Amino acid sequence: MSGRLTRWVIYVLIAIGFGVACVFLSHWQFERNESRAAQIELVEQNYDADPVPLADLIGDDGALDPADEWRPVILKGEYLAEQQLLVRNRPHGGTSAFEVLVPFRDTDGRLFIVDRGWVPPGDGDAPDSVPAPPSGEAEVTVRLRPGEQLPASGRGAPEGQVPTINLPSIATLVDGDVITSAYGRVISEEPAGDGALGGFDSPTDDPGPHLSYAIQWILFALMGFIFIGYIIRTEIVKYREEVEGTPAPVRKSRRKDHDADVEDELLDVR
Repeated sequence: MSGRLTRWVIYVLIAIGFGVACVFLSHWQFERNESRAAQIELVEQNYDADPVPLADLIGDDGALDPADEWRPVILKGEYLAEQQLLVRNRPHGGTSAFEVLVPFRDTDGRLFIVDRGWVPPGDGDAPDSVPAPPSGEAEVTVRLRPGEQLPASGRGAPEGQVPTINLPSIATLVDGDVITSAYGRVISEEPAGDGALGGFDSPTDDPGPHLSYAIQWILFALMGFIFIGYIIRTEIVKYREEVEGTPAPVRKSRRKDHDADVEDELLDVR
């Protein structure tokens, strides 16, 4: 009995450990679901807001309030087309496209990186052609986006290109006072540039599977306890049968019963 009891205790401890892991994973998925819901709410609040001057949202300290992500802003000044950069391996149009970054000098003298759109890859390491931005004075409306991290792989890019939109590293390639807290995805340009670039899709409002995953992990934890309980109950029943020594019923074959009846009839005749 002591061996069985030890084994049952181990079963329960395994179930508890599995349950704790499931609860942790469920909590993690609930947090991801809340974070995704907050992102969707932010997009719904800011995406189609009325545009305001850049300085209204990014002051002299150059900082972007996370609550202002996706807000449209108006830039007035000129593009620095000679300092254009291309971002490699961007997923647009089913290809590894290039996004076109051009510094824009605002009326306050600061430089703001504008993502004008994307172009398909060419035959080599660069696109075949890139439409030029408008020259001279221009008014550009963009949506604010935070910069990206450097690639964990440490991969680089050829001259005139960058692997990601990492604003501090881009600032080292551009001459001037570059705002490094945010860049802008173009909405409109006045006047228009030469040719058209591929545009950006609106962010999806799909909440993702996080809530269903969280509920599944809770169910897995309950199933673990039910399974362990079933195993222990089965062993208890088996143990009781062994202790009580209840013999298993012996089934007589129908053949033997028939032979016994025939012998009884013969004896009666005699």
